[in-house]
Amino acid sequence: MAQLTNYETDETGSTMDREYTGSFEGPEKTLEMCFRPSISLNYDRRGLRALSRSDLNRICDRARCTILSSIHNECLDAYVLSESSLFIYPHMMVLKTCGTTTLLRCIATVLELAKTIEWEVDWVGYSRKNFNFPGDQCFPHESFYQEVEYLESHRHIAERLGGNGYTLGPVTKDHWFVYVADQTVRSNNLDTDRVLNIMMFDIDPEVASVFYHNEYDCENVGSAQTKRAGIDTLCPGAIIDAKAFEPCGYSMNAIRSQFYSTMHITPELGSSYASFETNQQVISYTDLIHDVVRIFKPKRFVMTLMADEDGLVEMIDNPFKANSRDAKVNVHNGGKEKDVILSYRRSTTASIKAEEDYCCMVGNWVLCTKKIAAAVS
Repeated sequence: MAQLTNYETDETGSTMDREYTGSFEGPEKTLEMCFRPSISLNYDRRGLRALSRSDLNRICDRARCTILSSIHNECLDAYVLSESSLFIYPHMMVLKTCGTTTLLRCIATVLELAKTIEWEVDWVGYSRKNFNFPGDQCFPHESFYQEVEYLESHRHIAERLGGNGYTLGPVTKDHWFVYVADQTVRSNNLDTDRVLNIMMFDIDPEVASVFYHNEYDCENVGSAQTKRAGIDTLCPGAIIDAKAFEPCGYSMNAIRSQFYSTMHITPELGSSYASFETNQQVISYTDLIHDVVRIFKPKRFVMTLMADEDGLVEMIDNPFKANSRDAKVNVHNGGKEKDVILSYRRSTTASIKAEEDYCCMVGNWVLCTKKIAAAVS
């Protein structure tokens, strides 16, 4: 492999398109960037929310996606993208993209724009599952090695980050890659942030059929799909922005106070996939996990929890720490088989502490049995 030294091609915005193979990479790449006001007294107190729509378009162009719609409240802005979602807080940006997007290529642009409003980088985290179709990816996402090399060698970002890469889980099965660059100036305040992500594969065919556009004859198909699938019950009281794609597919952002939830669904037979992510700070995710899995009834799911140490202390239970017997997820099948319980067994789990206090956990759950409800009550 040639050494990555100056990235002239990358900086001009050009990249080679891959020929579509008929398969779509559903699991998302996620980039989280946190900022703090610079020493200057001229910083914009709106933070990243002061960036213009044209600024956000520049960022998305670098990642090869576009903004489709948006919702806002007093705490954050949420954008549905052509490939997943973007969330903007005064101090933080969370960008999730799927398919063959080039997410890391937007980092230099974000750093440049933050500098114009007198904010400086505080923390950067990049994570993703191993790709199902790695050969379809474009530079710099053709491997995790290439992604880390890009971050460490790019002349506009390397000296500002100085992070480390990690691999969690069995390399022969589903596993998780994480890159963390921690420039945080810590105080005595508690850091309780946490993000739960559930990635579901081979979802129930009846559920998948809900997300085909031609099944509806109404103006707002996205809203109809949200209610028909029961997705609105996962984020009660939230403002919801749902988008239905043609011929199939679905994306949703929901915001309430300072928290977001987001869901993305690829229903195609043979590669169906649904993801749910939230940064809600609840003391137990058990009910939420069961509700999400019950709706989609996948054959397997991968779950991650990213949290500060203080955030983990606040939780009363942790599905990654429980023994294998207690880590099972049992949900009612619903539909014509309401008396049947779907039982998921946790097959693998792994965890690390990245940098000073950032805890990363990943686990794989597999559908192992169907039982009559009375037998597990």
